[in-house]
Amino acid sequence: MTATLAQIWRHPVKAIGREQLEQVTLSKGKWMPFDRVWGVAHEKSKLGNGGWEKKVNFLRGVTDPSLMAATSKLDEGTGEITMSHPQAGDITFHPEQDANNFLGWARSIWSPDLPAPTRLYRADDAHLTDVPDAWISIASLSSNRALSQRMGQDLSPDRWRANLWLEGAAPWAEKEWLGEILRIGEVTLKVACEITRCKATMANPETGRRDADTLGALSDLGHQEFGLYAEVLEGGIINAGDVVETP
Repeated sequence: MTATLAQIWRHPVKAIGREQLEQVTLSKGKWMPFDRVWGVAHEKSKLGNGGWEKKVNFLRGVTDPSLMAATSKLDEGTGEITMSHPQAGDITFHPEQDANNFLGWARSIWSPDLPAPTRLYRADDAHLTDVPDAWISIASLSSNRALSQRMGQDLSPDRWRANLWLEGAAPWAEKEWLGEILRIGEVTLKVACEITRCKATMANPETGRRDADTLGALSDLGHQEFGLYAEVLEGGIINAGDVVETP
């Protein structure tokens, strides 16, 4: 395989906002730092005793696609997050100090016909990814282009909300990587499984409106998967532009 790490992304608040990075330090057996650390619970959430919770308990793009248009920027020094949205504008807040301000901002995006946002939740010892395992999500820009060509429309990679985007592999080659070891910079990862996709990917991340039948296009290919989950076996620093190898 010949590929490079083209993009690095994190999403501090689950389903709301995305932020591109040039470098990140990954740790063995851990999630992407600051990725999906918080989630916005709603009136019908059934939260337990502070641990990882199922995605149904949080605001998500599959329920209201308008969330998909949000972008974010986390200041690791101050702990503040700045969110931007074409409808709601900008807000800067600290998740531990003024979450209520953010919840009000989120309500201005979220449909009033859906259970209202009530709480900014953080698990004690986990990140709020769709699965409880401490995995990193990986996707291929080549596969995204291939699906775009098949559908006859340009699909932004932001629809898929992956952590690491690879460039240079053949389209859909990643479907053969299950169980494989990947080396990126100082980091070694083991591919665990494919990622089954939902209707959130149908939303345009610029407008927050559904405009692409991504699930139908994947179904025509005989599956509903796009991208991979991988476990960090050896931690270290990775940079955009690093070569991706299979030791």
